[in-house]
Amino acid sequence: MKRGSRRFKEFLRFDRDSRGLPISKAGVAVFLLFLFIAVFAGLLAPYGPSDRFAPYEIPSGSHLLGTNDMGYDILTELIFGSRVSLLVGILTSCLATGLGLVIGLVSGYFRGITDDVLMAVTDIFLMIPRIPLVIILAVFLHSSYWLIILVLGLLWWTTTVRVVRSKVLQIREMGFVVSAETLGFSKIHILFSEILPNTVFVIIPKFMLTVASAMIAEASLSFLGLGDPSRKSWGMMIRYAFERGGFIRDMWWWYIPPGLCITVCVLSIVLMSFSMENNVSRFSDLFSGIIPSFPGMRRE
Repeated sequence: MKRGSRRFKEFLRFDRDSRGLPISKAGVAVFLLFLFIAVFAGLLAPYGPSDRFAPYEIPSGSHLLGTNDMGYDILTELIFGSRVSLLVGILTSCLATGLGLVIGLVSGYFRGITDDVLMAVTDIFLMIPRIPLVIILAVFLHSSYWLIILVLGLLWWTTTVRVVRSKVLQIREMGFVVSAETLGFSKIHILFSEILPNTVFVIIPKFMLTVASAMIAEASLSFLGLGDPSRKSWGMMIRYAFERGGFIRDMWWWYIPPGLCITVCVLSIVLMSFSMENNVSRFSDLFSGIIPSFPGMRRE
């Protein structure tokens, strides 16, 4: 356990920029802060999401970000909005990454006709315009975040497939995989016990980038009025500010905070993803130190 703790501390020594600022470490801290706010929104929010006050109040001691046109506290909406935005991003990424991982593993390992068919299907999905399709479905179907998660998850897996497949094609030719095949291990065992652990270090950065992309997509759709009006996200807050006088009244405290939250949260996720891509060996040592049975990054 001490070994794993020591390696975790070493892993946190992220790359620094030209000014010496630990930007990657800051990305982790910022994302964890947003995650903490989303989980404990009920405890951190100054009021309940249904509490109403006088409309269009300016920021004050009782309402740090004022109130909106309906009299709802904007800071409370901002805190509870983090739940919706992060939930959409994470669940979309789970669905897309899961599909991409399975298809990429099968395509890269079995190759041949299986690879050709799966890559042909992937190319077809790559040509589908994602956001326009989501807009069309949201217009004709009942607008909800579950619909957005489902559609985005079913369309966002294509890039993950290509990343995983290219890694599997490289790993399947390594000695430990050839030895496992020679010893008669089943293909399922080889896929999930030998190959899969060695693709984790390309899957997790891709997972994080998908979270960021899904959050931006959700904010865009909500601003267009295609989100669920009963559950306000950061994008929906900006839409209401634009639609109900926030911009005309120059109520910057209504529309700038959710925009900043989207920007900073997405940036923190991107920084974490880039850090893990640039520290693959440290990330491998971290897992192998904390989890004794984890095989780590095998090299030939």
